[in-house]
Amino acid sequence: MDRNPEQLYDLDSGVSVPEEAVLLYHFDGFVDAGSAGRILVDHLRSEFDGPVVARFDVDRLLDYRSRRPTMTFAADHWAGYEDPELVVRLLHDVEGTPVLLFTGPEPDVQWETFIAAVRELIQRWRVRLSVTAHGIPMGVPHTRPLGLTAHATRPELVRSYRSAFTHVQVPGSAGALLQYRLGQAGHDALGFAAHVPHYLAQSRYPAAALRLFDAVTEATGLHVPLADLREAAHAANLEIDRQVEDSTEVAEVVTALERQYDAFTEASPESNLLADTDEMPSGDELAADFERFLAEQQQGRSEPGEG
Repeated sequence: MDRNPEQLYDLDSGVSVPEEAVLLYHFDGFVDAGSAGRILVDHLRSEFDGPVVARFDVDRLLDYRSRRPTMTFAADHWAGYEDPELVVRLLHDVEGTPVLLFTGPEPDVQWETFIAAVRELIQRWRVRLSVTAHGIPMGVPHTRPLGLTAHATRPELVRSYRSAFTHVQVPGSAGALLQYRLGQAGHDALGFAAHVPHYLAQSRYPAAALRLFDAVTEATGLHVPLADLREAAHAANLEIDRQVEDSTEVAEVVTALERQYDAFTEASPESNLLADTDEMPSGDELAADFERFLAEQQQGRSEPGEG
């Protein structure tokens, strides 16, 4: 099949993209428990600004009826439209190190053509490492250190991380397929998934974004100010503690997860996920959790008036 990936995007020829930069990417639409990846992206955008160097043709990639963009109606006319954007921006950290930030809605169609186009850009810019980050819902308490699942195109890139899983099958995503295809093409790519307490999966959970930042900055060498995000995480944790105290049912769930967590870490100090390996989620269970989370996200988009 002949594909023309270059037709999927436009480049800003007036901006010079440094070679050997890191590409950070996050696509909205797949599992992102606690909005961990979204918060990471928002924080980067709030700290650093930079020009768009590549803009993808969303008309060819999105199903508008599945994810309807927001429009504003004012009295007697349409006053605004939130154009969906799938773009790459060139940012620089506090030390001037360049980083390419690739964000926007996950493509609904033409995944292979889209990935071929991204590979072309990675080769054009000689990107040294592609990194993605998001959150996944797990049976862990918010009162204990957050776990992390790392995955990469080469085992050397994640040697310092211990996986909580062996062999599982989950619904695919454009981001995961991108890493898979990059690995097949010999490019280095790395991903992190923060373990977000399942009872916080539908809330914004800044602590999970902080966990992701720790891993991303260690892997890339980027320097990002995190004081504002730490303050937001502290405030969110205080509110979570207050709500847990106000609900006997939730408090019992958290206490049970704490016992499970502590028992497992005492038995195996290197791990921090579940108390009994026999109780770890099977592939089918994890896939079902992912599918349920995606369905809840879709329901939330379809029913904006509900809480």
